[in-house]
Amino acid sequence: MEHFETLTLETRENALIVTIDRPESLNALALEVVADLERLVNWLSDSGFSYRGIVLTGAGSKAFVAGANIVQMNEMSPEQAQAYGQRMHAVTLALEELQIPVIAAVNGFALGGGCELALACDFIYASQNASFGQPEVNLGLVPGFGGSVRLPRRIGAGMARELIFTGRRIDAAEALRIGLVNRVVPGEELLESTVQTINDIAKVAPTAVANAKRAMVRMEGQDTATALQIEAESFREAFTTADSVEGRAAFVQKRAAQFEGK
Repeated sequence: MEHFETLTLETRENALIVTIDRPESLNALALEVVADLERLVNWLSDSGFSYRGIVLTGAGSKAFVAGANIVQMNEMSPEQAQAYGQRMHAVTLALEELQIPVIAAVNGFALGGGCELALACDFIYASQNASFGQPEVNLGLVPGFGGSVRLPRRIGAGMARELIFTGRRIDAAEALRIGLVNRVVPGEELLESTVQTINDIAKVAPTAVANAKRAMVRMEGQDTATALQIEAESFREAFTTADSVEGRAAFVQKRAAQFEGK
């Protein structure tokens, strides 16, 4: 398994738990953390189905990721700030392009860049003490790691604009109500819940999950006709896999399918 300075990795059943491990800075996205996240997604892109899902979380109970590193940002030129944002854009795009699901396990603050990192995951589980927000306007800034793109897609344009324009922080209950998170659980159950979901995903065909994820990412922002064409191509592709042959045969023969991720 790879080693990182600011991340810790743990295998638990079918899941790889990735923890941003800088609790003294509330796991802020310092340049060192961004560099490790870049290495992480490059490594995961070559891991195939070694894991059936990723859990992304933060060390400690106070923060998932409290945001970008403001101290470092304070010394940046406009060009350096743009490069900082674009590095995180590359990380978040790579998370979306992984063929296995990524679940954000938010255990405290997910503000600014932390909220944006969570939004790049396939879905979000939150502890009861979690809070979310895009507070950049309080610093005279705007979201720079994808929030102005992904937040409206997740919760709708009106609600996203309200949160971005006001910088308002919301709690886990409100995040659940508006569709930002999928599930809210007690903090001590957060990792267990995410791992269980990945174990549930591990029961089905790996190639089908990868195919569905890839198609749904491609569909975002497309008109209905184009999206349906993408779905048709995805449906055809599914029939070319050994997993599909096995799944259909197992159903007809009334037995449990044995998927191999091929």
